[in-house]
Amino acid sequence: MSLCLCLDDSVPAMGRKDSVWSLGDGQAPEELDKPIDSPPQSTLMVESPQSAVIPVGGDITFVAKVEAKDLLRKPTVKWFKGKWMDLASKTGKHLQLKETFDRLTKMHTFEMHIIKAKDNYAGNYRCEVTYKDKFDSCSFDLEVKEAEQGSQNIDIRSAFKRSSEGQEDAGELDFSGLLKHREPKQQDDTPEVDVWEILKKARPDQYEKIAFMYGITDLRGLLKRMKKIPREEKKSEAFAKKLEPAYQADKGGKIRMVVDLADPTVELKWYKNGQEIRPSPKYIFEHKGTQRIMVINNCSLNDDATYSVAAGDEKCSTELFVKELPVKIVKDIEAVKTTVNERIELECEVSEEGAQVKWMKNGVEVPTGVRSRYRVKCEGLKHFLVIDDASREDTGSYSIMATGGTSKAHVQVDLKPLKVFQDLQDEKVLLGQPIKLQCEISPGNVAGRWYRNGQLIQPNDRINIIHRNRVHRLEIAASTLHDAGDYTFVPEGYSQSLSAKLNIIDPPRVHLEGLNFPENTVTIVAGNKLRLEIPISGEPAPRVVWMKGERVILESGHRVHAETYGDQTSLTIDVTEREDTGNYKIVLQNEAGEATANIKIKVVDIPDPPEAPLVPVVGGDWCSMAWEPPKYDGGSPILGYFIERKKKQSSRWMRLNFDLTKETAFEPKKMIEGVPYEVRIFAVNAIGVSKPSEPSKAFTPLAVTSEPTMLVVDDVTDTTVTVKWRPPETIGAAGLDGYLVEYCIEGTDDWIVSNDQLTEKTKYTITGLTPGSKILVRVKAINAAGASAPRTIQHSVMVKEVIGDRPRSARIINGVCVCVCVQGKPRPKVTWLKEGNAIDPIHVSIRNTDCDSIIFIRKAERSHSGKYEMSVQVENIVDTAILDIQVVDLPGPPQCVTIEDVWGGNVALVWTPPKDNGNAPIIGYTIQKADRKTMEWYTCIEHYHRSCITITELVVGNEYFFRIFAENMCGPSDTATQTKKSALIVKEGMQLKTHEYSDHDFMEAPKFTQPLINTSAIAGYNATLNCSVRANPKVVIWMKNKMAILDDPRYRMFSNQGVCTLEIRKPSPYDGGMYTCKAINDLGEAQVDCKLEVKGGFTFYELMQRGVPLHLIDKYINEKIVDDEK
Repeated sequence: MSLCLCLDDSVPAMGRKDSVWSLGDGQAPEELDKPIDSPPQSTLMVESPQSAVIPVGGDITFVAKVEAKDLLRKPTVKWFKGKWMDLASKTGKHLQLKETFDRLTKMHTFEMHIIKAKDNYAGNYRCEVTYKDKFDSCSFDLEVKEAEQGSQNIDIRSAFKRSSEGQEDAGELDFSGLLKHREPKQQDDTPEVDVWEILKKARPDQYEKIAFMYGITDLRGLLKRMKKIPREEKKSEAFAKKLEPAYQADKGGKIRMVVDLADPTVELKWYKNGQEIRPSPKYIFEHKGTQRIMVINNCSLNDDATYSVAAGDEKCSTELFVKELPVKIVKDIEAVKTTVNERIELECEVSEEGAQVKWMKNGVEVPTGVRSRYRVKCEGLKHFLVIDDASREDTGSYSIMATGGTSKAHVQVDLKPLKVFQDLQDEKVLLGQPIKLQCEISPGNVAGRWYRNGQLIQPNDRINIIHRNRVHRLEIAASTLHDAGDYTFVPEGYSQSLSAKLNIIDPPRVHLEGLNFPENTVTIVAGNKLRLEIPISGEPAPRVVWMKGERVILESGHRVHAETYGDQTSLTIDVTEREDTGNYKIVLQNEAGEATANIKIKVVDIPDPPEAPLVPVVGGDWCSMAWEPPKYDGGSPILGYFIERKKKQSSRWMRLNFDLTKETAFEPKKMIEGVPYEVRIFAVNAIGVSKPSEPSKAFTPLAVTSEPTMLVVDDVTDTTVTVKWRPPETIGAAGLDGYLVEYCIEGTDDWIVSNDQLTEKTKYTITGLTPGSKILVRVKAINAAGASAPRTIQHSVMVKEVIGDRPRSARIINGVCVCVCVQGKPRPKVTWLKEGNAIDPIHVSIRNTDCDSIIFIRKAERSHSGKYEMSVQVENIVDTAILDIQVVDLPGPPQCVTIEDVWGGNVALVWTPPKDNGNAPIIGYTIQKADRKTMEWYTCIEHYHRSCITITELVVGNEYFFRIFAENMCGPSDTATQTKKSALIVKEGMQLKTHEYSDHDFMEAPKFTQPLINTSAIAGYNATLNCSVRANPKVVIWMKNKMAILDDPRYRMFSNQGVCTLEIRKPSPYDGGMYTCKAINDLGEAQVDCKLEVKGGFTFYELMQRGVPLHLIDKYINEKIVDDEK
């Protein structure tokens, strides 16, 4: 026999399997409360409850605080007593749980109040806090002190009786019976037995047997009392701490049994019911210092046994109680619907045979006595509730309760149906005609009630209800639309009812008289959204068809679609186009007839784009263009044109005129030579700007090249002169087709073309010359743009053969090696001089042969530059020649770069040439720019020859620095000169320095080319009012009800190319009224008006939320009441 205790004292103990042992003080709390599978722990509590000691009858409060700084919602807190008793369901007069939150400190406070503590409230408690995947727990102890009382004054068998259910102390904390003094009952002549002495001498495994032998049912209270009785324990030599008297585990869980050895070297053996336990996956043995631990995994009912451990000759034992799982409902009861006098059987299946269940009806236990109408039976796992003769009172919600769950089902018991000889028939009645509904049922003495749409019908002057024998009739004198609906006749006392549908029909009509459309014509600007709402009537709701010509407009259309709802039909064109102009027809049909109406829609559009412009003349940086007006002007005169151009390879168009040009010709300027361009045109009327025309054919601004450079005589004979030159410094985008060589006799101006065809070489020989004559030679560069300026030899050339090759000028970059051929007999004598002085042989080497003379400089330096004189002597004949050697190097950077002006997206730069040109002419400059934010340099232009430039197409809002490299024939300079200041490109304040000229007077008095149109808007949806005005200058003022609209955030006003727009954001009925657009200048003024009607409305509260003043709300509500009365 083993001792078992029930967790909940309110339910009597059913046996060992449903009992729970109090773990007592045998194991450490950290070992007992260690969860098998728990969420990851993290610190949530900033203040934890602490252990405490109070006297019996005292009050105490345990506090746990959680900081809500990083939490999005309130954490979940649970309070436990022992290991599994949740105190949330035990609150009452002795236990209260409280939660508060401090918004200033962001702190959650959770409190547990124990009021008038009793002896059995003592024990181990635990507080758990969870938030999402975070978990925190804290254990604490409560000790309740009471005065010692001798056992001789207590009748133990009466004191440890279980307290009855429903009394004052039932349902408190651990549900144990309280240890109280009770008056001893009258006993029979049986001799007194001292149970205390028996229990003190007995082993713990005999407590249960002794308790039941002497009628003690409050085993838990008995054990707690036994703990407080001091006992003399014999000190164990082998065990420092023995096993607890008993252990408890859930079925499927695990349990740890711990002993502490006095001598760790002693051999230890574990036994179950006297059988030695061997290590296995189920039984795991652990050593921790002097502790010996046995872990039993996956506990089952077979593990419910006596366990002992032997250390040498000593042994200690304990009891393990395995708690069985609750009984669960396997098959739920099913709902039943039947009629009176039938048999009802409710069936349910549970998970265990012989399980105790309870049947309930509407939350009250079903009586199952001998005289009860309900019978309960059980067949194995199945449980039945039987009602033999059902009545309407048996209707209700039935449930079955087991320890592991509840199942519910509804039982419906109805009356048997009536006999219907004539049912109600659906009818259609023309509006204004009488209505008659009739049915015939049996029995005839059954009264009934008539309902329309679920509402009871009462007879009056217009409605008459008649009941004659089996006939029930409803008569209505003159039908109205409100009489339509579902009619039902319900006999009293029966669930069956008779129903019919009554339809009131009315011919359809279209109401165009309320729309302020002149001649039923609507005008709208193309591209805007058009929504026409036409009131209609008819019953049933007529079928509406919109048509344009023979084409039907569907509700599922994308851009153009029709809708019908309630007493309105609408035509919506999301984006109007010129093709939408025409006559529209509305056709209404229903059972009572047909109606039609016509509406005309006129769409005013922007003009068509002009044809592609022509570019007949092209210059170096300009061109002239012309075009024809567009074929269709959009129904409004053309006001002017915009011109744009772009580089052919670019996708960015640049507008050339910001004021409209009324002519059909234009001359763009400031184009980059050699870059292909395209131009296009926009036409503008009062409605807007057209789409762009097709781009013109690509054209390229071209210019002639600069003159050829370094023209020199290369060779002279008695009849020929050979000249050579270098290409022009500036060739341009047109390229270079060739050169034209011309000569003339000195003293004349007749230039003779030497080459009939252009030569691509930079060397040419003029033939057929007269010996001894002197000529001048010039060369022109030819390209597609024409001939360049000529390059002429400075001195005349005598046509006469020389003795040897005449030395020439040379530009040297690295080394010098010049070979001069000489002729003469006998061998000529050659001598070299530099600037009239002898040549230093250390730096310059000279080698003479019979036929040539070579001058060689291995590493040329700038100091080697100069004129070298060569003398050739044959006997008394001497010939001389000059060799000009120029040693060149990279140039230095420009001396100073300054920003001269900034306007629009343009910056004008000016700089001075470099101080050091590298002993060679500067052939160009490279200009770069960098945004101040990134300071990444980008090249704007290369090989630029002037010392000033205008950089265009800069981005508005950016700030730029510029730097410039100088370039000669050796290349660009190593460094660049940067501007000291930056250029900020701003949008406003652009100034253009132009020559003074007489401005054309464009002033014009205001004149509206497109008036405002009366408009209807839906409350809560933005509305716009549009008109177009022609005036210069112009000041546009918008007014509502003759009051100017100023700085109101609910209104936005736009003006673009003469089109004036007023946008009303989310209007309310208060925004309805007369709106005026007024244009004023010095030459006059003009104005147009329209009426705006806002459909839908707001309540007084909504108007207050929108900030509308009270006097305007009062005015709006009064106007609405007057309109409703009309």
